[in-house]
Amino acid sequence: MNSLDWAVLIGYFGVMVAIGVWSHKRVDNVSDFFTAGGKMPWWLSGISHHMSGYSAVMFTGYAGIAYTYGVTSFITWSFPIALGIAIGSKLFAPRINRLRSRLHVASPLEYLKNRYNLPTQQALAWSGMLLKIVDVGAKWAAIATLLSVFTGVSLNQGILITGAITAVYCTIGGLWADALTELGQFVIQLLAGVSMFVAVVVKLSDKDIGFLGAWDEPALHGHGKPLVGPYGTVFLLAFLFIKLFEYNGGMLNQAQRYMATGSARQAERSARLSAALWLVWPVVLFFPMWMSPLLVHAQKPDGSDSYALMTEQLLPHGLLGLVIVGFFSHTMAMCSSDANAIAAVFTRDVAPAVSARARAWGERSGLIAARVTTVVFLGLSMAVATQVDSPAFKDIITVVIKWVAGLMGPIAIPMMLGLLRAFRRSGPTAALTGWAAGLLAFWLVNYPINWNVDGGVPLQYQVSIPLAVSLVLYVLIGYLKPEDTPERMAVIEKVNTDDEGAAQAVPVPAGAGDDVIGTAVKD
Repeated sequence: MNSLDWAVLIGYFGVMVAIGVWSHKRVDNVSDFFTAGGKMPWWLSGISHHMSGYSAVMFTGYAGIAYTYGVTSFITWSFPIALGIAIGSKLFAPRINRLRSRLHVASPLEYLKNRYNLPTQQALAWSGMLLKIVDVGAKWAAIATLLSVFTGVSLNQGILITGAITAVYCTIGGLWADALTELGQFVIQLLAGVSMFVAVVVKLSDKDIGFLGAWDEPALHGHGKPLVGPYGTVFLLAFLFIKLFEYNGGMLNQAQRYMATGSARQAERSARLSAALWLVWPVVLFFPMWMSPLLVHAQKPDGSDSYALMTEQLLPHGLLGLVIVGFFSHTMAMCSSDANAIAAVFTRDVAPAVSARARAWGERSGLIAARVTTVVFLGLSMAVATQVDSPAFKDIITVVIKWVAGLMGPIAIPMMLGLLRAFRRSGPTAALTGWAAGLLAFWLVNYPINWNVDGGVPLQYQVSIPLAVSLVLYVLIGYLKPEDTPERMAVIEKVNTDDEGAAQAVPVPAGAGDDVIGTAVKD
């Protein structure tokens, strides 16, 4: 990087902070901070939903997969995400929006107190927060890895720089700041992605390699196959099922985008836009990665530095700075949205359950608590990021694929399926049993069993078995021990219809006693 690249990067950081400061005046209460007060346009929600699903892991971990295996990086990652969101646009997006518009909650997990019970809500909230700390920690490490390639700063310095800038704008501006910065980041990534695409095509032409003929080169032998290596059919199906839950709200931050729109219809349109972007845009980003074996020799065994090396070689200064900004934009978009989601869970679900003082928070004190929680979460995730390459977490892609994909299912299934009438019989017993058994299955498959199987348990089973165990138990126990009480049915009906004449369910604070549950239904 030279002074021009640094100017682009510093200018980007300045704009992000300025957007956060401007968004500050739009945040008057907790609802504004966590759900934009339900005033976000559907197109902004859709772009924000799309951007908050990316991170620099795409340009490190998935760049390594593209470098090693080719197009399977798209077939087994962004394609199932696009399909999962498209399905969820009908199945989940409208219902999640009604959590805000009809139940008047600010956290995606807030409704679980009435849908199941307090212990279920707390189990999902605590495990979800801990998982997000690990998830975001991996993403800080990914962007710091890229920053070290370009600038030479240490991993910890890179984590501190990106985390501190993100903390400023997302803490003062809330979800509005997240969405508006994500819109700017989308424009930046559009310019950067197209620049890199063109640069690779030009370089291939200089080597007398045609746009389509590149696939016949020996270095790309087998790279055109959709399913190769550990990324086979079972992995694809498991990943599709996981992403159906994760990107429609199971990881919380995407749920907030649906909640932020003005109506269930707008939430559905938001999801459709995000799905379309996931289907088209990653192809542009992945093409240079697929061609990278023809242009660079990765230094790392997993090829995770291939995209960064290619960028340094192909782009002139200025454009190089723009692409680096693109790396930052994806990671900061996801991490800031995660921070906002976890702050919502803590201040709305966890704190009221453990503190009487928290239950008495007013608008001002609740907003202060939300901002403080956001900073604390970012600090914890940054601390975890410094340990991503330790023996406990291994490499970046292991954290993202195995830990997050494997543990997300047991947490997301009670939250997501609890919205649907078809699973009305499944109550707190089904939810807690499925959650606990799924976590146990993850530990068994990834550690004791994996250690005792020659060659280890295949990746697709490591990530799919915990979800399958949770799903089967959630459904089975629901039929064997139905717990569809009138109070719980009222909650389900509220999120499944816009009919104001339906039974009305009013959520109670997470820390409220069982004596008030009966007030959840009005005649």
